[in-house]
Amino acid sequence: QFARRVLRRLAHHYRRGTPVVSAAKGIERRTLMRPSEIIRDVWGRVPVVALSGPSHAEEVARGLPTTVAVASRRRELAERVQRLFMTERFRVYTNPDIVGVELGGAVKNVIAIAAGICDGLGLGDNAKAALLTRGLAEMSRLGLALGARRHTFAGLAGIGDLITTCMSPYGRNRAVGIQIGQGHPLADILATMEQVAEGVETTRSVRALARRHAVEMPITEQCYQVLYRGKDPRRAVEALMRRAAKDELA
Repeated sequence: QFARRVLRRLAHHYRRGTPVVSAAKGIERRTLMRPSEIIRDVWGRVPVVALSGPSHAEEVARGLPTTVAVASRRRELAERVQRLFMTERFRVYTNPDIVGVELGGAVKNVIAIAAGICDGLGLGDNAKAALLTRGLAEMSRLGLALGARRHTFAGLAGIGDLITTCMSPYGRNRAVGIQIGQGHPLADILATMEQVAEGVETTRSVRALARRHAVEMPITEQCYQVLYRGKDPRRAVEALMRRAAKDELA
C-alpha cells in the first residue's frame, strides 16, 4: 500500500533501463495493481523482476537455507537476477509467470490471517490443513482468471510461501489472526503492532479483485467479513463448513 508513494520519492534516483527487482507482496487497494504494475505505472516501461517465495527475513539474516523464485516474462532478465542473488544458502529458481508469482505472494497473506484465526480458535490440525488446501484452490482460481499458470501455485511462490506464512511463528498475518480468534478487536491488535501485517489491507484488495473477475473465494470473503464487518470468527467457520456440497476439483 506504500509502494507508489515510495517510488515517486525515488524516481529521480532511477537510471532508465536499470532492471528493478520487486520484493513487495500485495495488491494496491485503490487500483488493484500488483507491485510490478505499480512500478511501471509510476516509472514507465521499465524491466521488472518479482522475487517471492518462503523467505522470512529472520531466517535469511541468520544464514539458514532459503529458496525463492524470480519471475519475469524476459527469461534472460530472470536468469541475470538468478545469478546475482544465488548463493550456497539462498537458492533461486526462475519462473516466466510474474502474474502468478505476485498473486501468490499477495493471497497467501489473506489465507495466513484465516490460518491464525483457526489457531486462535483452537480448531486443530484437520481444519488448518483443509484451510491451506482450499486457500490454495482460491489462489489458483484467481490466478487463472488473471492469466497466471496453474503450476506456479504448486511452486515456491504458491504453496511454498503459503506453508511458511501460515505455520511460522514469525508470520505477522498469522499473529493477527490468532489474536482475532482469541477475541481481540482488530483496531487494538493493529495499534500494538510495530510491523505491518500486509494481509489486512490485502484482504480488501483481493476480495475486490475476485469480485471484478467473478471468482469464487469463500475463505477470502469470510476473512473480509471478520476483519471489516465484525463477524464472529466462529460464525465465519460455520459459514464455510455449511456451504453447498461440491466436487473438490470443480
